[in-house]
Amino acid sequence: MARLRSLLYILFLTVTVIPYAFACILWAPLPLHWRYKLTVGWPRLAIWGARFFCGIRWQVKGWENLPDGPAVLLSKHQSAWETLFFPAYMPREVCFVYKKELHMVPFFGWGLALLRMIAIDRSKGRDAFEQVVKQGQTRLDEGRWPLLFPEGTRVAPGKTGRFKMGGALLASRTGAMVIPVAHNAGECWRRNAFVKYPGLVTVSIGPAIESKGLSPEELNQKVQDWIEGEMRRLNPERYGQH
Repeated sequence: MARLRSLLYILFLTVTVIPYAFACILWAPLPLHWRYKLTVGWPRLAIWGARFFCGIRWQVKGWENLPDGPAVLLSKHQSAWETLFFPAYMPREVCFVYKKELHMVPFFGWGLALLRMIAIDRSKGRDAFEQVVKQGQTRLDEGRWPLLFPEGTRVAPGKTGRFKMGGALLASRTGAMVIPVAHNAGECWRRNAFVKYPGLVTVSIGPAIESKGLSPEELNQKVQDWIEGEMRRLNPERYGQH
């Protein structure tokens, strides 16, 4: 049954993303704020579809920890689910950091390109991080929240990847506070897995961490400590052997 429901969901995503991509092109002349509002309607639809077809429900803990000001969101990365959830439901516009090549992906990439997020050219090597800082500062000044996944790639439930320094460095260089986010979406939607399983995803938003007065290394460690500690509270059975 889970396989059939997953197939129906994939068909639903495919059928809806194509007309939505063409709609994104039609409303490209609109101001960015309106383009964003309209474009993230598809991720919201995808989250709804995940619940309707696959039984993936969700809840959020810690909404009150989100500030009314500049912030860099640093999140656990287990699934494609959270990449849909964050733009759809965060109270401010979020800006992913991603490689510019994604703009070439048909349909999905076209809509992404029109949102003016933080697209970097990885062929630039060390200069790529300066692109992140420059664009990140601009996005913060616009009232938007840069969102990075410190582990870089999706990590299986119960595992921890190396927390890279990019997000902490961005916060330190811009003076923005950091909001750590933990979640267990991988319990329902695994990396590269066709079959999605019903269940409850909990997104846990942690208290703000001030970047001022901390080295990037200290800030990164605080973020990792909170996220990994919270993961153990969300799914203690995954860490019982440690």
